[in-house]
Amino acid sequence: MIRAWLELSTFGIFATLGTIYYGVALILVGLSSSRLLSMRLRSIHGIVAPFFSSVAILFGLLTGFLASDVGDRNRQAVRAVQIEAGELRNIHTLSVASVSDMSNIRAALKAYVTSEVTEEWPAMLLGLKSPRTDVAYDSLLREISDPAITRDASNTVHGALMGASIRAGTARNDRLSLSTDHTNDLKWTSVLLLGLITQLALALVHLERPRAMLAALTVFASGAIVALGIIALQEHPFDGAFRVAPAPLENLLSISEAGPASALPPPPK
Repeated sequence: MIRAWLELSTFGIFATLGTIYYGVALILVGLSSSRLLSMRLRSIHGIVAPFFSSVAILFGLLTGFLASDVGDRNRQAVRAVQIEAGELRNIHTLSVASVSDMSNIRAALKAYVTSEVTEEWPAMLLGLKSPRTDVAYDSLLREISDPAITRDASNTVHGALMGASIRAGTARNDRLSLSTDHTNDLKWTSVLLLGLITQLALALVHLERPRAMLAALTVFASGAIVALGIIALQEHPFDGAFRVAPAPLENLLSISEAGPASALPPPPK
């Protein structure tokens, strides 16, 4: 259920939070004003305000930890895409700078990047992996692993190509693992439940003043909706309003199969 909620649109995420927290606020005010329950509720009058703060602190701390985890994962996603694109560009640059003909490496590089952008990225948004991209990466690694590169170029160039390709593959694996990471689902459940418990604590503190209770519950609900909604919009690093775009990889499509001339900047107009 948490996963389905996090996959909703921006409006859906905020609408769900609003329905839950404002709805619970109205229910609590209605119960406190009910004639059937008023006599029983009066028996627990006198709960002091610090009781509310103890629950609110737990809610605030867990919300902060959740926001930190979400933010750190988004930073890791940005870094993974940038590292992957940078290492793939290094492969192209080394293939251009080498004295030997490495057009086959550039062709394999273009096929791999094209598969990443057109096939793997859309599949990644669905939590899937593209088998064709795996094959394209294996083909690129096979071309780079050719022992003839050491003979025709140098051991240094060959080692640099191998290192760049392995680092690109590692960054890709990091990107894929981040796109399918659901470890925060339990934290989301805890935060949402603690928010409801905090509302209950607020209601208990204001049992004798229904209007003050409604005002306090409304203010807290509004703050919780804004905070949790913004955090939820960033839960998916590669999807949603604050998604990490594949632009660094897309930029490689224009240079991956070109020859030495492509290494030069365009002439000024």
